[in-house]
Order: sequence, then C-alpha cells, then structure tokens
Amino acid sequence: MTGAQDIALAHDLMGPEGAPAVVLLGTLGTDAALWQPLLPHLPGTLRYLSVDLRGHGASPCPPGPYRMGALVGDVERLLDGLGLRDTLLVGCGLGGMIAQGLAVKRLDLVRGLVLINSAARLGQAAPWQDRATRIRASGMGAFAEEMLPLWQARNPEAQAADPAALLARQSPEGVAATCEAIAGTDFYTPTSGLRLACLGLAGIDDRFCPPDLTRETVGLIPGAKFEILRRAGHLPMLDAPETLGARLAAFFDGIGHPAPTSQHRH
Repeated sequence: MTGAQDIALAHDLMGPEGAPAVVLLGTLGTDAALWQPLLPHLPGTLRYLSVDLRGHGASPCPPGPYRMGALVGDVERLLDGLGLRDTLLVGCGLGGMIAQGLAVKRLDLVRGLVLINSAARLGQAAPWQDRATRIRASGMGAFAEEMLPLWQARNPEAQAADPAALLARQSPEGVAATCEAIAGTDFYTPTSGLRLACLGLAGIDDRFCPPDLTRETVGLIPGAKFEILRRAGHLPMLDAPETLGARLAAFFDGIGHPAPTSQHRH
C-alpha cells in the first residue's frame, strides 16, 4: 500500500515566476479543472496552483480510508516541494477544510484563507460513512444523484462547465475514502485559534454546505469577512466566475497580496 508520505499530487502552476501564489483546492468529487472557468477573471500578476487532491483527478488513489491529516499533509508537501511560502489558500467545500487544517499546522505557508462554501465540520459522521459504503457498492452514479441537486444554483443553464462530468470521472474509491476523512473531521477548536486574513464566501443556493455553516466557521476567526454570492450554489466558479473573480481580486488587493506592478500578466 502506498503510504501517505509517498503521495505526489498532480498539479498545475501558472503565472509569473516569483509572484505571490494562490493555491486552489477543490471540493469533494472534483479535480483541478473545476477552476478553469475562474482563471480568466483573476489578477494576472499572481501565480495560481491548482491541485488534484488525493484520490481525485490524476493524483494517486491509494485504498482508503483516508484521514484529513493525510489530505492536509499532501498539500503541505507539495507547497514545500515547490518552495511556495506566504500563499493564499482558496478552498471550496473539502478544499476549505484542508485549507483550515494547513493554516493551523503550517502558518509559515499561509498568509490568508478564502473559504468558499466550507465549514469547520460538514455534518455528522454517520451520513458520510454511509456515503462511502454506497459509493463502494454502486459507484459514482448514486452519489451524483444525491450531490448534484444540493450543489445546484437556480440558473444551472448559466454554468461554465458541467459538474456531473467532473463527478463522473472521479475514482469511486478515492471519493469514498475522502468521505471517510470528512466524517472524522471537526476543526472548530483549531480554526478558532487562527489569526490571519480570512474571507468566507457562500453561494445562496448551496444546500450541501448552507451559508450559515460557512458564516459560523468564518466567525471563529477574528476580523474575518463573510459575503453571500447571489445566483450561485456550491460551485460559484462554475455558476458565477466573473462575480467570484471580482470578490477574490478585491480580497487579494485588500490584504496586499498582488505582485509588484513590474510583474507581467500571464
């Protein structure tokens, strides 16, 4: 069996070398392609690292169960290996949980957080264990039937990409094992100890991680800001990429993260 320390995450790093980095961490059942519609709407003076999490996309998929500590450690080793410090972590759903865990563990790697439709804890353990069992028994179909209505915005025809296609190409074992990691995670206490710039964004139509859950988590961090995204569900990078890009750019600018004006756009 492949050990946690051996996982090398598939990733894409783009933008001007030496510029401040933004790390994009997606939600359960998606891969780095989730962020493609958003990238044209982000400041070109920054570097962007999009990641396939363990068990997702082109990254290795060892048998589960996974632990959240392993998912956090995967991203930690990737940032260390790339020599990235003082990054901004932008995490959606599961990615936001990983971002919280990494900020708690390695604040030297992180200078700010954006939590998109994410929380310190995503429900009770038993439903996540049940999901893992169902996925292993019947594949991604039943999971997609459950998740897609919860993710959906009220204007799905405006989506920049098809979330069903993202789900369909994921490994059932990887997603099941990740459900087990979510089942065992409660970051309320460690997240409440964080002291860093943080923005919480919640799609008003998200029923997977309702806005009040994100609001509650963001409220644990002193000085953090919280905003609602209209006409967006769990995946605002697909539902409203231009709006999401503008909110992120304003946050980056507000905490002084853009690269010097001498940097070139990518």
